[in-house]
Amino acid sequence: MKTGIRSSMLSLPIALTFLTGCGMTDEEGGGAPSAGTSTSRDAVDKMKRLSSEIYEIIQVKGKASENHPGVTGCSGKDTKTHFSILHPWSFTPASASDLDEAMAALKRELPKHGWEIVEYGPNTSKNKSLTLVADNDKEKASIRIVKMSKSDHPMLSLNVVSGCYKVPDGEEVDHF
Repeated sequence: MKTGIRSSMLSLPIALTFLTGCGMTDEEGGGAPSAGTSTSRDAVDKMKRLSSEIYEIIQVKGKASENHPGVTGCSGKDTKTHFSILHPWSFTPASASDLDEAMAALKRELPKHGWEIVEYGPNTSKNKSLTLVADNDKEKASIRIVKMSKSDHPMLSLNVVSGCYKVPDGEEVDHF
């Protein structure tokens, strides 16, 4: 199952809002939380690793979508030198009844892996979908997970987003 990257990228401002609860701070005063210095390729690799770790935490059989992380700008920052990474993906369990078990595992296990749950409960959609938002100060990342049990294909929708990186001096952001 594929999720459109464009529609997921529209959720970036929302996802970045969740990062403000992190211990990340913007040393340059631009408003977006700082994730330090990195190349965009290294930051994408880190986001893939985090998503893989989260997939393992789910602990139920199923399939993850094959979406790739994307490089995007940071609000109020030069797009040649600053960027964030957004990795939108979904998880479809082998059985729709496993969604509850998957969310319970995430709520229980994420804190054991350095994530602080900052929000858990129904969202404001008409379906009142169960939503979990967690921040990881060490990894400078945030995740938003929505249990979509009332959709045609019950699944978890996950958005993992980084803070704002600065490329090493003399380099530019590699947009891919």
